Amino acid sequence: MRTSPSRTAGRKLISVAAVSVALVAGMTSSVAVAQAPSAKADTAAPAVAGATEAAPGTVAERLIVGYKSGAAEATSNKAADADAAAKGKEAGESLDFQRRLGSGAALVDLGDDLTKTDVADVISEYRADPQVAYVVPDRLNKALATPNDTEYTKQWDLYESTAGMNLPGAWDKTTGSGVTVAVIDTGYVAHSDLAANIVGGYDFIADTTVANDGNGRDSNPADPGDWTAAGECAAGDPASTSSWHGTHVAGTIAAVTNNSKGVAGVAYGAKVSPLRVLGKCGGYDSDIIDAITWASGGTVSGVPANTNVAKVINMSLGGGGACTSATQSAINAAVNRGTTVVVAAGNSNANAANYSPASCNNVISVAATNRAGSRSYYSNFGSVVDIAAPGGETRTVETGGILSTLNAGTSTPGSESYDYYQGTSMAAPHVAGLAALVKSASSALTPAQIESAIKTNSRALPGTCSGGCGAGLADAAKTVQAVTGGGSTGGTTFTSTTALSIPDNGAAVESSISVTGRTGNAPSALQVGVDITHTYRGDLVLDLVAPDGSTYRLKSSSSDSADNLVTTYSVNASSEVANGTWMLRVQDVAAADTGRLNSWQLTF
Repeated sequence: MRTSPSRTAGRKLISVAAVSVALVAGMTSSVAVAQAPSAKADTAAPAVAGATEAAPGTVAERLIVGYKSGAAEATSNKAADADAAAKGKEAGESLDFQRRLGSGAALVDLGDDLTKTDVADVISEYRADPQVAYVVPDRLNKALATPNDTEYTKQWDLYESTAGMNLPGAWDKTTGSGVTVAVIDTGYVAHSDLAANIVGGYDFIADTTVANDGNGRDSNPADPGDWTAAGECAAGDPASTSSWHGTHVAGTIAAVTNNSKGVAGVAYGAKVSPLRVLGKCGGYDSDIIDAITWASGGTVSGVPANTNVAKVINMSLGGGGACTSATQSAINAAVNRGTTVVVAAGNSNANAANYSPASCNNVISVAATNRAGSRSYYSNFGSVVDIAAPGGETRTVETGGILSTLNAGTSTPGSESYDYYQGTSMAAPHVAGLAALVKSASSALTPAQIESAIKTNSRALPGTCSGGCGAGLADAAKTVQAVTGGGSTGGTTFTSTTALSIPDNGAAVESSISVTGRTGNAPSALQVGVDITHTYRGDLVLDLVAPDGSTYRLKSSSSDSADNLVTTYSVNASSEVANGTWMLRVQDVAAADTGRLNSWQLTF
C-alpha cells in the first residue's frame, strides 16, 4: 500500500488497479476489495444503505460527486469547493474539495473519524440537490491475481465460480513460496512451463524392468516413459502409450505462472521435487514407502540425505486393498516430521475404504468433482474421503478435464505439450497445492491443522455426491483467508460421546451438544462429524438442528447398503448464532437393520 499525501498520518489508500482483470471468461465481474478497520464504531444505522463504505466494514473517506450538465460545480473547482463546504456545514462535518477527476466528477474529502451515519448524512445532502447527478463512495479496489498465462482461461478448475477452487482470491495473499511439494509418481519429463519450479528429486524404482530406464535407483527422476505392449502387465491388457502422469500432476501444483505462456499452477510459488516410484505396469509399496520417508526428511539406506525436504507430499496413485501397516507406518512418520500427505481417493466408482493409500489414516484423501460440481462418475467415495476437488470429466467434452503440462511422445519423450486428463489423480494435486499455499501463509501450522483448515473452510458441493465426498469442495480463498486472519481454522471442537441406539424403522433419536464461549455466528462451513454403527446406512436420515430450531439436512435415505457411517459434513450455518444447544437428529426409515450413534462433533 502507499500512503495518500492528501490524508493525515496513518490513513492509507490502496492503489486502484484496473478491474478488467476480473472479467476473464467464466469469472465473476464483482470487484475484490481490501479491508481496513474503521476509525470508530457506528452509533446508528446508516440512512443510505450500501453507500457509506469504501469496502465491507470500512467507512468511506472520500465521495465522488457528479454534477449535472449546466451546473456551475460541473466545471468550476471553486464552485465545487464552495458546495462541499456548504453541504458539510448542513451535515455538521468539514468537507474539502480535493480535485477534478478525468470524468469531470468532483472528489470530495470527508475528513477524519466519520461513522457510517455521518457519511450517510453527507450523502443525503448531496442527493437532495437537484444539480447532483450522482454521489458514490470512493471505493477501495484490489487487483485480482489473475495470471497472464495463455491457457489460463481453459483452467476452469482454478477460477470458475461454480466448481472451481477459487484460487485468484488466495493468490492475493500467498503463492506457496518457501514450500517444496514432493510428487511421488512417474517422475518428470522436461517442460519449459515447469522447469523453473523443479528441484532435485530421486528415482526410487529398484526393479530395473519396472524402471524402464536401464538401471535401478539413482538420483535422476527423469521419466523415460511407461508405455506397455499388449499383455505386458497382465494377460488381456491392451497396449498403452506413455502417460507422463507425474509431469501432469506437477504442472497442476506448480506450473510457472505469469510467464505469458501455457498454464498456471495452484501454488506457483512453490517448488516440486519429483520422486519416481511408478514405471512399467505400476510401482511397488516398498519403493513408495522409501519415497515417503525420504521426501519428509527421513533416512533411507543407500540414498543420500534429502536437501529438498518436502512439507507436502502428493500421491496420485493407489491400488486395491486397505492401507497396510507398512504404508501407514511410513505415513505416520512423515506426518510426525511435519509433512502433510495428500492422496487420491481412486478411480473405481467404489468405496475408497477398500483402496490404498486412500484408506490410510493421517492423509488428506481427495475425491474428484466435475465442472458442475458433482462427484465425477469414476471417483471413489465414502467415509474415508476428506475433501473433494476438481478432477474433471472428459467423456462428453475434452475441455471438461484438467489441463496441465504433458509430453507428446507416445513411448519415449517427444516435444512438450499440454493436455486434458481426468481422475482423482488430478484432484489430489489441487489439494496438495492448496496445502502448500496454507503452509506458506502460516508456516507454524501442523499437518493436522492444515487438514482441518482445508476441510473447515470448504464449501458445499454445488452438485451431488452419492456415497460421501468428505467436507465439501476445497476453497482456496476461504482457506487462506482463515489461516491469515479472518476465518475459521477449525480450532474449536465440541463433542458428544453419549451413545444412543437407533431403532429399526422407528422414531428419530436426538443427541445434543452445548456450544459456549463462541462469539457471533457459526461459520459458513461448520463441520459436523458423525460416527454411527449401522448394518445398512442407506436407511439413515440425518439432520442438524440449530439452537433456534432451524434444521439442516445432512443425509437423506438411499440404496447405499454399506455398513456404518463415519464421515464429516459441511454445513453453511452462518445465519445461526454459534452459542447454544445444537442437536443431531438420526432416524432409521426402513425395516430390517439396526444401529447406534456412537459419537458426533461440531468443529468451528
